[in-house]
Amino acid sequence: MKYIILVADGMADLPIKELDGRTPMSVADKPMMNYLAQHGTVGRIFTVPRDMVPESDTANLALMGYDPHEYSKGRSPLEAASIGIAMQPDETAIRANIVALSDNSEAYEDKIMLDHSSDEIPTSEAAVLVQDLQKHFGNDTIHLYTGVSYRHCLIWKNCPEFKDYSRPHDIIGKRIGQYLPLSASSKPMRDLQKASFDFLNNHPVNIDRAKRGLKKANSLWLWSPGKKPALPDFASLNGLKATVVCAVDLIKGIGICAGMDAPTIEGATGTLNTNYQGKLQAALDAIDNGSDFVFIHVEAPDECGHRGETQNKIKSIENIDKLILAPLKNTLDARGIDYRIVVTPDHPTPICKRTHTLDAVPFVLYDSTQEVDSGIKIYDEQSGFDGKVYLDKGEDLLPMLLGKTI
Repeated sequence: MKYIILVADGMADLPIKELDGRTPMSVADKPMMNYLAQHGTVGRIFTVPRDMVPESDTANLALMGYDPHEYSKGRSPLEAASIGIAMQPDETAIRANIVALSDNSEAYEDKIMLDHSSDEIPTSEAAVLVQDLQKHFGNDTIHLYTGVSYRHCLIWKNCPEFKDYSRPHDIIGKRIGQYLPLSASSKPMRDLQKASFDFLNNHPVNIDRAKRGLKKANSLWLWSPGKKPALPDFASLNGLKATVVCAVDLIKGIGICAGMDAPTIEGATGTLNTNYQGKLQAALDAIDNGSDFVFIHVEAPDECGHRGETQNKIKSIENIDKLILAPLKNTLDARGIDYRIVVTPDHPTPICKRTHTLDAVPFVLYDSTQEVDSGIKIYDEQSGFDGKVYLDKGEDLLPMLLGKTI
């Protein structure tokens, strides 16, 4: 038996007026997800504890079977692990977004957060900016490392207390002044952000981006600090060789810290235009190479939710169904491989909110060896309510998948 979790990050949503009160999940043409729901177990799951922020690290740790209360220590150290940074005990990892701020000669505090992703800047351009930032600002205390697209990592030695940060995707369209780190201890972070704007705004990469009608990637935005992570080995806990298939450093870092294989997938971007076929092939290769458990993560619906792009969110769900899920199932069936698969969001990212929300999400669990008639027709948010299962803790889904509880 092979075990698979396919996470469509941020797929769950709220009813949208322009969709006649439906959601992207319910509107999307996704015949394979619907088939699994019709012939599997459908329910709802609270992936994030109610007393925690609905971040992707917390939700995905839970989906991998790790209690977020015990193991969620900040996303940045996990991203550092993915990049290959060997953190020391006296070092703190900090997520360093390259964001797009307004450029109207106003004071830094009066600038508007235009886009947390700088028009989903390609890694090739972002790498030049990060490398130049490191040359200009790096020293024995701080070091910037290139990640993927707009997501990068800052390692700070003997970091001062830094708690008053804001998530850039939560403040799109807002004046940044009240969301800056304003405490005395975090003044170095605030100063670095401000200085980075002065350095980046007229950088040749950004001058070229402006000529092409793209937003400038003109400021660092620092958030989510954390110390070196430590996760129990997944194989030792579950007796299963495991692989994580993903584009973003956060999920890859969780996998690495949990002792999973974490292949690099060329063209995997974490956006709508990611390499879906590459992720499919990586999952099949993992199974061919002896993995018993494969965790497939697709970021695209979440990014579309943050950007408020309804039609693109629908398209991302359709791409996951058509380009990953359907050929994955068909290939495993053709090979005669028995498998159990879960399809689920990790959290909602509603179009109307443009950020993560704390709520249960719908999931489906399908067993190739025992199809059932669930009575469900369409896999969407409503089917989660109509299903037979409710899980109050995200970490309870893995035992259910493995057949330990049902």
